[in-house]
Amino acid sequence: MEVTKNPFVYVTTKHRRSTLERIEKFISQHYFTDVNLYGRIYKSKKTVDAILHYGPTDRNAHPAVFKQTDSFTPAKTGQSFGTTFSTHWFILDLHLNEQCLGEKICLIWDSGCEALLWKDQKPVFSFSSMNDNGLHKTYTVTENLQSEEMTKQRYFVEMACNRELGEGKDGMIKPPDMKKSFTLQKVELAVVNKEAYEVYVDLSVLYDITKSLADDCQRGLDALYTGNEIINLLVSANFSADAYQAAHIRAKQFFSQTNAPSQHVVHAIGHCHIDSAWLWPYAETVRKCARSWISTLCLMKKYPDFKFACSQAQQFDWVKQNYPQIFVEMKEFAQKNQFLPVGGTWVEMDGNLPSGESMVQQFFYGQKFFRKEFGMTCSEFWLPDTFGYSANLPQIMKEAEIKRFVTQKISWSLVNKFPHHTFYWEGIDGTKQLSHFPPGESYGMSGTAKELLHTMNNHADKGRSDTSMFLFGYGDGGGGPTEPMLERLSRMADCASLPRVKLSSPTDFFTEVEQNAKQLCTWVGELFLELHNGTYTSLANIKKQNRKCECLLHDVEIVSTMALGKPEFIYPSSTLERIWKLLLLNQFHDVLPGTSIEMVNKDALEYYTDVRNTGQEMLQKAIDAILQTNSNQKSFAINTLSWPRKEIVEIENKLVAVSTPSVGYAQINDKVEVINYVKIAIQENGDIELGNGLLQCTIDKFGRISSLKIYDKNQSVSDECVAEGCYANQFVMFDDVPLYWDAWDVMDYHLETRTPIIKVTDAPHIVQSNQLRAACKFTVAISDISSLTQVISLDADSPVLKFCTKVDWHESHKFLKVEFPWNIRSPKGTYEIQFGHIERPTHQNTSWESAKYEVWAHKWCDMSQHNLGVAILNDCKYGCSAFSNVMRLSLLRSPKAPDGNADMGEHSFTYAIMPHKGTFQDAGVIQQAYQLNYPLHVIKELASNDGDLSFVKISSKAVVMEALRKSEFHSDSLVIRLYEAYGGSANDVLIQFPCIKLKKVQRCNVLEDVKEQVAIGDEKQSFSTSFKPFQIKSFIVSYVNV
Repeated sequence: MEVTKNPFVYVTTKHRRSTLERIEKFISQHYFTDVNLYGRIYKSKKTVDAILHYGPTDRNAHPAVFKQTDSFTPAKTGQSFGTTFSTHWFILDLHLNEQCLGEKICLIWDSGCEALLWKDQKPVFSFSSMNDNGLHKTYTVTENLQSEEMTKQRYFVEMACNRELGEGKDGMIKPPDMKKSFTLQKVELAVVNKEAYEVYVDLSVLYDITKSLADDCQRGLDALYTGNEIINLLVSANFSADAYQAAHIRAKQFFSQTNAPSQHVVHAIGHCHIDSAWLWPYAETVRKCARSWISTLCLMKKYPDFKFACSQAQQFDWVKQNYPQIFVEMKEFAQKNQFLPVGGTWVEMDGNLPSGESMVQQFFYGQKFFRKEFGMTCSEFWLPDTFGYSANLPQIMKEAEIKRFVTQKISWSLVNKFPHHTFYWEGIDGTKQLSHFPPGESYGMSGTAKELLHTMNNHADKGRSDTSMFLFGYGDGGGGPTEPMLERLSRMADCASLPRVKLSSPTDFFTEVEQNAKQLCTWVGELFLELHNGTYTSLANIKKQNRKCECLLHDVEIVSTMALGKPEFIYPSSTLERIWKLLLLNQFHDVLPGTSIEMVNKDALEYYTDVRNTGQEMLQKAIDAILQTNSNQKSFAINTLSWPRKEIVEIENKLVAVSTPSVGYAQINDKVEVINYVKIAIQENGDIELGNGLLQCTIDKFGRISSLKIYDKNQSVSDECVAEGCYANQFVMFDDVPLYWDAWDVMDYHLETRTPIIKVTDAPHIVQSNQLRAACKFTVAISDISSLTQVISLDADSPVLKFCTKVDWHESHKFLKVEFPWNIRSPKGTYEIQFGHIERPTHQNTSWESAKYEVWAHKWCDMSQHNLGVAILNDCKYGCSAFSNVMRLSLLRSPKAPDGNADMGEHSFTYAIMPHKGTFQDAGVIQQAYQLNYPLHVIKELASNDGDLSFVKISSKAVVMEALRKSEFHSDSLVIRLYEAYGGSANDVLIQFPCIKLKKVQRCNVLEDVKEQVAIGDEKQSFSTSFKPFQIKSFIVSYVNV
């Protein structure tokens, strides 16, 4: 049969590149907008003429500004307002035209910065400096204009003169340009062409699918031809209403071609990562939360299946206090299972540096808030953007009722690709947590086909688990999900060749994984990020204040607990909660690591000052209560640690030996026996010999340790600890120029630039020579502009050699360390972490080991061979390393971004070395490190007390009491937290309370939820319990009286 052809229809041999670019230009915001589809999204636009301005104002002006309308003055588009981080208010009077009846009307605001829209004194929407493929966030004034809406509508706009990611001068992470201004570029009322917008989204997705699939992929070519056909439909019919309808139907035909049931499933969860401080101050984050979440709530009203995961109880509390209307809506949508609190912590803290008890308190106050305000306990730990994860987090999470873990930051590792995305993470005690790293490798997806395909294809555990989490929404500086993101995802819900997509929640995702996953792998130990190693050292004063505040709050709680029951003493629960929350806030993952702008660091130091001043006041009140003031003046030493201590202390310029019981106090007198007195002498060659019968060291003319020997019990000298021909306590400088992330990174190549510091400006000389303490002092020039002064001291009966150090530091991109080459051969070093310790290799056999050229530890690290070892202790440092036989402690860095003055000025810190025979556990390294950080409180009081008092006694040296406080939820009760510190079993450990009678003892988690009853001793003053290696145990101890 003869086929009749229409001679007027031209069928081209399609060229992929030109056809794809045809679609691109047809939806472009830059090209041919007079005739393309993008230019038709709005039927009409009209500039808002009635604009009034007031400002600049304080950030928290919104309660009062609505009453000051007489202070507003006329403004117009094209005007600029500033400066950086200032606030300006505007009044918009909108007049809706009757010609627009039945139309969708939206408000377009573009000031190049962030802004919050108010109506009737309530926040209703937010505007952003970002746009989604040319589509700015717009506020829908009405979906379908009715005659009753024709009256004038008044809106207020609160404009913040900053963009989402700060205002870095000449680069995002550079110190902010404080002189910026922002211009009102657009303030318009627009009539939306809803049909054009629908087809615009259709074409955007088709274009994205074509680009994301292989050039010869059938499905990609189908998308290409469908897009081309849609353009022809619209152009040939001159963009008529029927053409839009036909085009949309054609797109639906493509999107409705579905996958097989076995296709990979992506759980799309709305997300808005908001750094609690970073390139903007804390105060601005309060408003970022409001702006991000009000827009998210607007989306929930339009998309009832949309779910949004939101972490950080501190941010919830900020909104509750400052934007109560938003908080009410958040709770309403939480009830609808749309606005989902996750994480269970006060902030998204650093995952390495906070102490174990600080991490406990992150969960305690976070879960407490979510339970009180939302009636729920978070089951997922949500920490997508911190710089590594401690190996004891799985156990801490479990103790806080957390069952699952989400992050993606390990994908940033520079050297090795982490082998899993869905797996079990096992901690040092054996606790396993189901964990997921979203394989799209971002917590701020845009909802594109490219991202979905990467999520599916990159999943390392396909076959074991065929589901992935997909977090979409602008983040870091806020913003959150947008309407175009949701529209794109809806079109790709089940579109052949793409993964299946469903709007979901973290709980639904993990439930599906648990039901369907097969033989998931297990990763044991820390999740080490092979990047951002400099964060262990940057901003030394921030880290020092963190450590000092952690130790102070430990002591305040313990001494206040000892004072319970004393006349007129009231346990300071509310004050403790306030300053704990300040400390926890400063442990946010850009504050404690030292990667924020100077404004943030100044705020953090003010918070630390508040914590320390308030803490000292509380501590003194508790001490006064314990030592029952009268006319007898005596001196006491208070010990807050859970073992007896014998130390040298100074009181009224006099050195004296004191022996204190565990968790108690002792009167200071001259009756404590000293066995190993100190001797110090200058040798003929100028070296200084310092020893005490436990150890002997030689200090050379450069302040270095040329010899360190340890005595055994028979006073015979053991092997030399310092490697032959080498020097310990050698200060070394390195060039420190990373690839980009200045305050974050120290690269491996810095180790190639080692320069010893040997320019002495004040030679070592004796400054103290006493049988109880001896010391020498010296000064070296680090450079022409920086110097270091150090006092090396040794006490009687002490196995620890101390180095009290002061540095005047004015460098640029330099890294100061102190190194110790030991006469020890060991394939591993040991490092203290939260509630335990881990081992890391001292070799570089593989890329996994070589990537750990700079690591972290808390109060100590150790290198040991059989029967000999040396530990380095510190009172505020974290960065360190051990390679071959050389240990290094990182002291100071000098990055210039994002804080241009980071670390400049004077620093003081103390570190110590402890040579030991046998294991570090048996030698008491752990106890000595605690003692360096928790010195005895030497008090001269008018007191009636006599003798010693111990509040808690523990029968095993392996078990450490980390916390003792008044219970938050149980009356007449204490909470005691213990952990096994040696890495072995501790059976039938006796916990005694000599000063109180026990009513009952209950095992609890860190949230104080009762788990089981514990038998108490016949004398009603003790109980026994057993520990597995590194096990944390908390108990509620109810007492009859104190």
